[in-house]
Amino acid sequence: MIHYEVDAGRLQAEVPFELDLMRGRAFVSLVCFTMRGMRPGFGGDLTAWPLKLISTHEFLNVRTYVKHRQESGIYFLVEWVPNRVSAILGPAVFGLPYRFGRITYNHFWENGTVTCHIRVDLKEERQTQSRAERRALSYAGTIEERAGFKNCEDASLDEWLMERYTAFTCHRGRRRFFRVWHEPWMQTRASISMKEQTLLERNWPLFRDSRLISANFSPGARNVWMGWPHRTR
Repeated sequence: MIHYEVDAGRLQAEVPFELDLMRGRAFVSLVCFTMRGMRPGFGGDLTAWPLKLISTHEFLNVRTYVKHRQESGIYFLVEWVPNRVSAILGPAVFGLPYRFGRITYNHFWENGTVTCHIRVDLKEERQTQSRAERRALSYAGTIEERAGFKNCEDASLDEWLMERYTAFTCHRGRRRFFRVWHEPWMQTRASISMKEQTLLERNWPLFRDSRLISANFSPGARNVWMGWPHRTR
């Protein structure tokens, strides 16, 4: 998870929910992860096999922090996935802003190194362009305490940014939310150097004036449960 501090006013113009600010500061986070073995919570192998095509693949979530009726959560600005079937189903089923992108993660946390390269061709996003325009995101980094994974400190910025279990979405004007359940993140700080972020800056110019403030790495969470979406009130 890579965290940026951004201008609150410019960000609010991009988000259909009220921003959740920490002491007046607004943040956007990149969550770079691989989902493995997604399946329905019922039916065992019988219901799992239809999802084989989309059960395991990488994600890049670009998310910010919002609140609605006193409940704090996250809002996805965009989620890039390398799976074309997921890119179709995500918006239709959950209202998630999925787009197709080519993602390569080399998160060798056991050796203390992480790298990423993501490439998006605008023609693949079905945007009207006379020629393909390359946009990319790449980073390299190190994990500071490979053996020191632990829960976030209480009331820390890390906890505020990472421990969110309600997701708000808006698709075609329809605002919804769903909830996620898993154990608190086991994490440690990471040192990240961004090599290229044209993927961010050309989608949201506010990133040109943003500040990368911190990054966290987690070896992952198991037994993650994701609820069905519901309309907001």
